[in-house]
Amino acid sequence: MIEELRARDKCGIAGVGKNLMEAAQATKRLDIESEGATKRLEKDAHHRAISAPFPEVVGKLVSIIGRRLTAYIASVKDARAIDRWLNGVEPQPGVEFRLRLSYRVVLVLSSADAPAVVKNWLIGLNPELDDAVPIALLRDGDLALDGKKILGGRGDGIRYKGLRSCFRLA
Repeated sequence: MIEELRARDKCGIAGVGKNLMEAAQATKRLDIESEGATKRLEKDAHHRAISAPFPEVVGKLVSIIGRRLTAYIASVKDARAIDRWLNGVEPQPGVEFRLRLSYRVVLVLSSADAPAVVKNWLIGLNPELDDAVPIALLRDGDLALDGKKILGGRGDGIRYKGLRSCFRLA
């Protein structure tokens, strides 16, 4: 029967199934490669966030999300504190860890989107976080618990549909 179908196949339709199989396999390879790229990106962001000098972390956050959002995450009302941190003054206890985690998140997000999109992600309700606002979790949350939520449940990936879909992981 197969031989008969191939004999009638003057338009190459019998090869379509093979081509679809090859396309599916190629897509699966891309998914695996993309997942690897995402993990590398997130590991690199983690390394940069923990190893950069604190003034650099603050400066990069300010350049991507602005002074007001950086000050908000740090729970400071006076944005002059940011100037002091940029000049090497140590922050209050707990602030450095919150800003380093925020920097990690912002690095990953900004690798796929413009600063305006990153800001919107930070200040908007997020269904991936049970409609919590990520910046509020970064500022006021228990970072041992809420930090894991933001980083993807097990701490292995930013819960950001836009980024996930860019890497075909959504």
